[in-house]
Amino acid sequence: MNHKTEKLQPGLYFVATPIGTARDITLRALDVLASADVIAAEDTRSMRRLLEIHGVPLGDRPLLSYHDHSGAGARDKLMTFLAEGRSVAYASEAGTPLIADPGYHLSRAAAEAGHGVTSAPGPCAIITALTLAGLPTDAFFFAGFLPNTSKARCTALAALSDVPGTLVFYESPKRVADMLKDAAATLGGTREAAIGRELTKKFEEVLRGTLDELSQGAAERRFKGEIVVLIDRARGETDNADDIETALKEALKTMSLRDASEVVAQAYGAHKRKIYQLALKLKQD
Repeated sequence: MNHKTEKLQPGLYFVATPIGTARDITLRALDVLASADVIAAEDTRSMRRLLEIHGVPLGDRPLLSYHDHSGAGARDKLMTFLAEGRSVAYASEAGTPLIADPGYHLSRAAAEAGHGVTSAPGPCAIITALTLAGLPTDAFFFAGFLPNTSKARCTALAALSDVPGTLVFYESPKRVADMLKDAAATLGGTREAAIGRELTKKFEEVLRGTLDELSQGAAERRFKGEIVVLIDRARGETDNADDIETALKEALKTMSLRDASEVVAQAYGAHKRKIYQLALKLKQD
């Protein structure tokens, strides 16, 4: 396939790349990659494969590595190219740059230096997952990856408990079972949720159910591939004593009396002293 190789205006071009199926790339993205004076990528090997698949010749154009651990040196090289009036295309390994991927510091530096910054939009795991989850999409909040430890994870979840929209997280297949368990304990097991796995790829899978159901299912299997977890907003049905007691029982299995009380009280908007007294009673029983 022939791609347009018209001269691009000088500036920084963020290019969204497929999250799975290579054909999901846009025609404009291919035109930008074919025309840019310089290409930078989170993973240069993945970029080379993508260019080969779509018949985009790299030629003698520079292909530079740039990611979160590249440091200021790599960013300075790209800024020099921009200062020379060149067009620079940047792509993360998969999906849209800056969305839980590198690119923020480069974007900010380029804009502050007065260079043009634009985007060739395309694939994004967040949007793909939202279209498949069966949860409301009128409002959503992307929270990225949650902390690794249970205590920190529960605290982060509790802080999001009252967000009036669908919560969206990226998660490791090794941690997803623990994450769902903590989510059920902190947000309430009756909340509707979904797990999206290997989206747009051969083994794409979407699991739907309550947090309790998904947590139980996740404990009984091993997940592979990239995962997106979506959780519905609070619906008001969890503001009762039975749900609070259930959440406390789950939290007390992995947390101290004080920590469990704080997390559950924050999640349900309840009085801390009353929740602590209930937790103390449950512990004694």
